[in-house]
Amino acid sequence: MAYAVFGFIIHIFLISSALCQTQKPNILFILADDYGYNDIGYHGADIRTPNLNKLADGGVILENYYVQPLSTPTRSQLMSGRYQIHTGLQHGDITNAQPNGLPLNSPTLADKLKEAGYSTHAVGKWHLGFYKKDFMPMNRGFDTHYGFLTGSEDHYNHEDVPWFQRENLTLCGTDFRDGFQPVNSTTTYSTELYRDRVVEIISKHDTAKPLFLYLALQAVHTPLQVPKKYLESVSYLYGPRKIYAGMVVAMDQAIGEIVSAFQVKGIWNNTLLIFSTDNGGLVKHGGGSNWPLRGFKGSLWEGGIRGVAFAHGDVLGRSQVVSRDLMHVSDWYPTLVGLAGGSLNGTQPLDGIDQWKMLSGGSASAREILLHNIDPLTGPIGERMYNDTFDTRVRAALRWRQWKVLTGNPGNGSWVPGDCSGLETKRGSGGEPTKNLWLFDLSKDPNEMDDLSDVYPDITRKLLGMLEAANRTAVPCSFPDPDPDSNPTNFDGFWGPWLL
Repeated sequence: MAYAVFGFIIHIFLISSALCQTQKPNILFILADDYGYNDIGYHGADIRTPNLNKLADGGVILENYYVQPLSTPTRSQLMSGRYQIHTGLQHGDITNAQPNGLPLNSPTLADKLKEAGYSTHAVGKWHLGFYKKDFMPMNRGFDTHYGFLTGSEDHYNHEDVPWFQRENLTLCGTDFRDGFQPVNSTTTYSTELYRDRVVEIISKHDTAKPLFLYLALQAVHTPLQVPKKYLESVSYLYGPRKIYAGMVVAMDQAIGEIVSAFQVKGIWNNTLLIFSTDNGGLVKHGGGSNWPLRGFKGSLWEGGIRGVAFAHGDVLGRSQVVSRDLMHVSDWYPTLVGLAGGSLNGTQPLDGIDQWKMLSGGSASAREILLHNIDPLTGPIGERMYNDTFDTRVRAALRWRQWKVLTGNPGNGSWVPGDCSGLETKRGSGGEPTKNLWLFDLSKDPNEMDDLSDVYPDITRKLLGMLEAANRTAVPCSFPDPDPDSNPTNFDGFWGPWLL
């Protein structure tokens, strides 16, 4: 009898433990690639996105949310919670043949969620380095990975175009893996391929554990490719914009089907969905639009870094909210680890800030300062404005409250019409090619039209002082030359780790 009672108690304890585990919310993080500010329905886009609109309307839309102007930098900050200047990735994307990666001394978001009891799965694009096996997703906290390691490729056969030529050496290959294993070329369109894998993961998930699912879509990155069926609803468009719009439609439908899979599994009500772009849209031949913001992918103007993003889920405790509080992609790291009941012990000093009270309770943002970047490798522009503070010849940008300062060469500062029909090429205020300092009040001038650096010199110098202070904490920039030993011909035609 005593043994029976004891067994019953143990049984109840195990059930209670499982219930406690499942009370942790599932986390679905969807990262779109090169998705422009003006390409989602709720911003008035000429592309219909009913699923994204419905999810955004039922959650918290983030209208003062920032990413980085390129892929690797954004992904590095999401996965590490740290600024680029603190990981050495402050200059450009990691290229295919480059022996580079997110430093191994930074535990990733997946590491921390796995430590908190989560099943962790990555589907899609990695782009955080793979020259050694230690840098691959399944050695960075993910139980599984299904997708590609580099920055871009064909959406059907996963082959890249020849991108590196030196001394008659051309490097090109196939980039697709299931875990550590290369997978031969497929014929399924990437958005549908990744949708199907995500649905499979959801259907097989053991609900005794919470789920972290990181879907890093290839959409809507070039090359512009999409099945014809997705073009039917955007027949009113033309050129690259039409194909791009079809890719958006395919992405929107795939996300709708993924949500349905969560609902069928019975876990949607305990799932937090986060949707974000990795950078601004690529205009003209890329088909994207950031109108009316200035600039586009690759630039430190708002069009390159102000991202489309929203959160959705019952765990938020509110919906139909448009938040204009300042938030940065690095903030997801401590926010999600905290939500998961995890620990930040063992991390490097974080630049991300826990924003859960802002997201769920409507509290003011915990962030006043946001370093967009300091890039010492981009060539200097013009003459140094001040000798006793940050060097304005260096490419950099920083936000403090409503103020934004840019220095050096921020990238193309054009305002491109929403239909991408023309390309205004005015780089700076007045178009001066040697100008290297701008100040904007984004609360009054979100499209960066009126430079106020001469009007408010004290504020300008204050923000330059913040850049100087941040620069003193920077680590050396890591941007090694391509390594010919990476040649996929050495590895049966596949991109993959080439160093021990």
